[in-house]
Amino acid sequence: MELRKSSKKQAKIKLALQGCAGSGKTYSALLLAYGLCSDWSKIAVIDSENGSADLYANLGQYNVLPLQDKFAPETYIEAIKVCEDAGMEVIIIDSISQCWDNLLEYHANLPGNSFTNWQKITPRMNAFMQKILQSDSHIICTMRCKQDYVLNEKNGKMVPEKVGLKAVMRDGIDYEFTIVFDINMKHQALASKDRTSLFIGKPEFTITKDTGRQILEWCNDGVSAESIREKLQQTTTIEELTALYHQYPEWYQQLTSDFMQRKIELQTPKRESQSIVYNPNFIHHGNNAVTACQGL
Repeated sequence: MELRKSSKKQAKIKLALQGCAGSGKTYSALLLAYGLCSDWSKIAVIDSENGSADLYANLGQYNVLPLQDKFAPETYIEAIKVCEDAGMEVIIIDSISQCWDNLLEYHANLPGNSFTNWQKITPRMNAFMQKILQSDSHIICTMRCKQDYVLNEKNGKMVPEKVGLKAVMRDGIDYEFTIVFDINMKHQALASKDRTSLFIGKPEFTITKDTGRQILEWCNDGVSAESIREKLQQTTTIEELTALYHQYPEWYQQLTSDFMQRKIELQTPKRESQSIVYNPNFIHHGNNAVTACQGL
């Protein structure tokens, strides 16, 4: 174990939108995605919501990957990989609630002890979440909420209004994401979790492309692999290189080869350029002089 100074790394956002059916999760996710990359062709929607992603094709020519009736965690993992291999900068998973429903149904049909059977469920769900968290793309997940109705007074009358309750997902899933937005039936968002501190404590607002741009600025504010590589090339001694190496231990795995290459460069003495000069009697090549006898 080794203490180090804290430093913020550049990051890819992992964000969740949760709300009732009709709250505008898919539309809001698309606006966020465009704000994150400003290129519709670099946005992909993994659609498990019966083609709902195509309803907003007027926004731009984004990509859609329908899952149809296959909602196992392994299917989602493969879908994310397909999007990554295609060079997608932002991946929207709409929604991940079907994945949880699929696992609950699988669990219910397993024979034997219900409690011990969770050992067959949890690793699969963990693998899915790790794929999301470790992706080099920005990922936006939507989650359906269980809904209920409450009576609110409006113009002197009691009117029933739909409200969202708990998300249809594993307990504690919100801890996995950097930002979680709760979206109400007026299409307004409220941050229930926000590690960026951009939205926490702020009143309800409507998500726009600018919301995505704000998040992108936060993601790009920090140390990146490229910035460390630039510092690495500026080192002139092994001592400077070693100090830089220990300054960023979280980058060891990704940049070890770069550090080793620079170490070899610093350890290899620079040889002065050598010129070859010809004259009738001598050939000078560096420090070696060869006498050429003429007229013998």
